[in-house]
Amino acid sequence: MNSIELLSATDQKLAPSQDPAQSRLRIEQGTWINPDRDHEREQILSLLTEHGAALADRTTMPGHLTGSALVVNHSGTHVLLLFHSKLQRWLQPGGHADGDHDLAAVALREATEETGIDGLAVLLPAVDVDIHRIPALGDMDSHLHLDLRFVVVAPEGAIPHKNHESEALRWVTPQELADMTDEAGLVRLCTAGLVALEQYRSTEQA
Repeated sequence: MNSIELLSATDQKLAPSQDPAQSRLRIEQGTWINPDRDHEREQILSLLTEHGAALADRTTMPGHLTGSALVVNHSGTHVLLLFHSKLQRWLQPGGHADGDHDLAAVALREATEETGIDGLAVLLPAVDVDIHRIPALGDMDSHLHLDLRFVVVAPEGAIPHKNHESEALRWVTPQELADMTDEAGLVRLCTAGLVALEQYRSTEQA
């Protein structure tokens, strides 16, 4: 089992990388509760072998790498959801790799940009992986997001501020999250993320 660590944005372990070996490492090190995630892991690794560095480019088809974050408050009781302006759904923060193969850094960057919270930290390894289809919008064809998902921990007293990508931000309990969304992957991410955070904190206190 991989050791669990919490890294800030300035940690050199999160330095940007254009090397597909780095995204392969993050994907291979991912640890999840649901064994069915291994099938999607293998699909992404196969595409990474096929496309190499280009898999981190948002123009690569049939899909490309993204990084997502389950943003958890400091006490571990609530997670932060955003109401996505384009997709019109409650979702976790996340976005395109845009050439960066360190998907943990991508998830942390996207979480910081989309929540406006300074001082976020990302928990390694990844807790979930998900392949999902993005519908065609405007001049963008339908495509797949090959999404590696991490827990991101907010500092105490963090107050979020939305940007243009969302209409609203809301701290919710796991039960409230389950009531707000029919996204099975989001519910799965919340469950796995809170378990991983509890494991990390129990290890730190030992």
